[in-house]
Amino acid sequence: MKITDADMLGAGPTASIRTKNDSNHGVERSDDYAWLRADNWREVMRDPSTLAADIRAHLEAENAYQASVMTPTAELQETLFVEMKGRIKEVDASVPSLYGPWAYFNNFEAGGQYPKYCREPRGGGEAHTLLDGDDMAKGCAYFRFGGIYISPDHARIAYGVDTNGSEYYRLRFRDVASGADMPDEIADAGGDACWSACGQYLFYSRLDENHRPLKIFRHKLGSPAGDDALVYEEPDSGFTAHLGMTQSREFIIIQCGDHETSEVRVIPAAAPFDTPRLIAPRVVGHEYEIEHQGGEFIILTNADGAEDFKIVSAPIDAPGRENWREIESHRPGRLILDVSAFRDYLVRLEREDGLPRIVIRRMSDGAEHEIAFAEEAYSLGMQSGFEFDTTGMRFTYSSMTTPSQTYDYDLETRERTLRKTQEVPSGHEPADYITRRIFAPAHDGESVPISLLYRKSTPLDGSAPLLLYGYGSYGIAMPAHFSTGILSLVDRGFVYAIAHIRGGKDKGYRWYLDGKREKKQNTFKDFVAAGEYLAREGFTSRGRIVAQGGSAGGMLMGAVANMAPDLFNGIIAEVPFVDVLTTMLDDTLPLTPPEWPEWGNPIASAQDYATIAAYSPYDNVRGQNYPHILAVAGLTDPRVTYWEPAKWVAKLRANKTNGNILMLKTIMEAGHSGASGRFDRLKDVALVQAFAVMISGKQ
Repeated sequence: MKITDADMLGAGPTASIRTKNDSNHGVERSDDYAWLRADNWREVMRDPSTLAADIRAHLEAENAYQASVMTPTAELQETLFVEMKGRIKEVDASVPSLYGPWAYFNNFEAGGQYPKYCREPRGGGEAHTLLDGDDMAKGCAYFRFGGIYISPDHARIAYGVDTNGSEYYRLRFRDVASGADMPDEIADAGGDACWSACGQYLFYSRLDENHRPLKIFRHKLGSPAGDDALVYEEPDSGFTAHLGMTQSREFIIIQCGDHETSEVRVIPAAAPFDTPRLIAPRVVGHEYEIEHQGGEFIILTNADGAEDFKIVSAPIDAPGRENWREIESHRPGRLILDVSAFRDYLVRLEREDGLPRIVIRRMSDGAEHEIAFAEEAYSLGMQSGFEFDTTGMRFTYSSMTTPSQTYDYDLETRERTLRKTQEVPSGHEPADYITRRIFAPAHDGESVPISLLYRKSTPLDGSAPLLLYGYGSYGIAMPAHFSTGILSLVDRGFVYAIAHIRGGKDKGYRWYLDGKREKKQNTFKDFVAAGEYLAREGFTSRGRIVAQGGSAGGMLMGAVANMAPDLFNGIIAEVPFVDVLTTMLDDTLPLTPPEWPEWGNPIASAQDYATIAAYSPYDNVRGQNYPHILAVAGLTDPRVTYWEPAKWVAKLRANKTNGNILMLKTIMEAGHSGASGRFDRLKDVALVQAFAVMISGKQ
């Protein structure tokens, strides 16, 4: 399948021009497509039917055009869907997690789109379904569980549900014995919650009119939500407030912060009426989080120059910084990602030289040992479970060739028990594939890690198409894990590559700092450098690369399309954050104030305005040839609003100088994560992959 004359496909819908002008810091700017932003966007997130008719008509015209362009791939999309579905075990269950007298797990039934949450007696016995996602989703175009919280006496479950993709969760309470929901119901919840030790109170976050979790409430079972007590209100609209709980379940945690500063308060779970107690006051640039062990809090912190973090302890009764005692020192280049505290052990997940490992410390004598693997690129994750007084922990391992494996691990004996290996029903032979990690030279002498996956039979002579994935923001590292979905492309001769670019923490915290704010251009230049290197080394060639990224990774897609269009054959931009300057100038949008530490505040700073304006994809669209582009949006997305990709595509269509494909698909009944069902989601993936195959001339 090959596109031979894209001009034959037609230009696509043309958005009307309704110019809006603004001025900031003496800089005049005009926006021809600002009208695509619905004035009633808050209402649209709750009720998509309220979208203005002219905006809806334009989005539907784009959808119709996208469908017509992709019509020749209908059979391919179905084939890809069947392949990907065939790699998913339809009847499947997670490894049960022990908690008191019960073991909790979730499972899927044949044909089921949504999980069922279940439990069985700890020693084995008949399983009981607590929440049936398939049953609860009936009649819903979109359905997603938020958090699921088990009361300490195991008699009730609090759970959140989102039915339109806007991430406004409705909290409900289910009586386990009867299987019936209780009358209590809480709207506009943030999805995170914690029970008091007595099981009569639930703490939860509530979203304000701008979709920000700034308030924490305490709900008494059996009382109206209107009577709920305000426990904490975050005064800074640039911060958010979230709930958590220590592994010991003795303390409820209120974690406040933005992308560079945090502040923690605790409430004893046994004393739900206590005033939240501050651990350490916020200081710009100081990030910390806590755990609890014995008479101390365990604190993961970057204080005092510990850029890649260190671990300290502090007395519960005097947790201020003046009483912090170092447990694990800072070591540059070794990034401590997470800490779990058990009664007698401290377990940390860390990354060094781009690879993760788990380190276990016995607190009685400080003895340490680690869990690591020998592959060139792999993913490792901790699952601390529900229990504290235990020598057991759980971890997961996978690589780009190795399906996910779940292990139970004895912290004392070091015995490793494989509990589950991800099954690929249609078959998967790891020996048929090669996974590698290579390094591309960046523009400034840095080296950019790249994780690779390809079939042994794929020629590395420059003839192979290559899918290059990237993200590079918020310090999020891209794991080199197993993905059943990507195998369909790899089996068709694609090389799959993940560029671990600056803006993530793949090479430590400095890697993140070197890809944010005034250094954001490093993110885009790293991605281009990765593509150039892959072409030079014969993994592909210039003009045969399909780039893919979503959300902030979608911003990356827009930026590199402007910077190096001839390097790429195609761009796949999913829920792309492409109108960065306009969004960062609008402090009413859900994420704008909390995002200023990441991107800069162009309202307050002329320098930040200039920095963002220099790369913001929408603002830098110009008259030039562009690669084939597929953009995907979600109408009720509160993170990247639908109008960003809609405006971007409209401006690209008005400015690009070639006949390459340019399409926008807006999912009218979903938000940031796309379709909610596990199989419906595969149809979205099949569309994206069919686009990559089509423009690459593969079958």
